[in-house]
Amino acid sequence: QTEVTQALWKAVMGGNPSEFKGDNLPVENVSWDDCQDFIGKLNQITGEDFSLPTEAQWEFAARGGNYSKGYKYSGSNDIDAVAWFDGYYGHNSHEAICVGSKQANELGIYDMSGNVWEWCWNWFTDSYDTGKEGGSNPTGASSGSYRVLRGGSWDNVSGYCAVSCRNYIAPYNRVSNLGFRVVRASSN
Repeated sequence: QTEVTQALWKAVMGGNPSEFKGDNLPVENVSWDDCQDFIGKLNQITGEDFSLPTEAQWEFAARGGNYSKGYKYSGSNDIDAVAWFDGYYGHNSHEAICVGSKQANELGIYDMSGNVWEWCWNWFTDSYDTGKEGGSNPTGASSGSYRVLRGGSWDNVSGYCAVSCRNYIAPYNRVSNLGFRVVRASSN
């Protein structure tokens, strides 16, 4: 339902790499590889099969899945209803960007627009077309220089928080406006 919180990160990893501290804030300052370490430990602890979402999974969920109403942002056309964006963090960091503090989307998922950018599984490619990449959940290229980011963040203007916006960064980067969420493999 939300990005991985600092409380969950600390419970699994024992420390907190985040620049802006708060148990109910999203963990940030984590590289793509840090996310993989966390997910491996989380899977050991829970016996589940969690992973980063593929870009297609992320977008399907952000758009509201089969219940989509076609909103520009995840859950609304009114960005203020669903997203922390455009510098909100500095105004009151203990209240701003707490996970789940804005309206959820059609699937009951929070913070897919704004808050922090989110790592996806895929390597970044210039084009993103599910038909060309194969199937309804393309995993993209098998290698590359950059990983996909989605969602925008607290320090972006509204356009970066649109569900359609794509971004990328090298997988070793750790920045204060970048976190992640996990998905669990279906047991079907």
